[in-house]
Amino acid sequence: MDIVIISLAILLSIVGVIGCIIPGLPGTPLNYVAMWLIQWVSHPFEKSTLIIYGVLTIAIVIIDYMLPVWFAKKYGATKQGIWGSIIGMLLGIFFTPVGMILGMIIGAIVGDRLAGKSTSDATRSGFATFFGTLLSMGLKLSVSLLISFFVFYESFNFFYK
Repeated sequence: MDIVIISLAILLSIVGVIGCIIPGLPGTPLNYVAMWLIQWVSHPFEKSTLIIYGVLTIAIVIIDYMLPVWFAKKYGATKQGIWGSIIGMLLGIFFTPVGMILGMIIGAIVGDRLAGKSTSDATRSGFATFFGTLLSMGLKLSVSLLISFFVFYESFNFFYK
């Protein structure tokens, strides 16, 4: 049974890292669940470690939603521009990660243009939205990769003790 749980933890960790890039998958929370599964089987982590990574996971989830919106508002994006970036990103998912990024930028620009902003202002806020999303994605990915490292390390230790 322990092998199944460890395997599930490894799978959740991999999906968690992918979820940091693909919207809709809760990347960092999946990695944190993987960490708890490892803890359940072999108890390698101290309580303080689990608490710290739990707080980091919650902070990352909040930051993930707030950072792109903050950047967009800071650089003058309208509600239509923000919604355009979200719609563009979701449509772009079907065309690889590059499509997702381009969809986000184009959607933000189109949304701001529809709201009456000039092309240069719309482009500026579109790229700010993109930068905020990229920064958020990088933070998620950093924490998820760190948790994944611990999951893989402890899994390896479990199998090769």
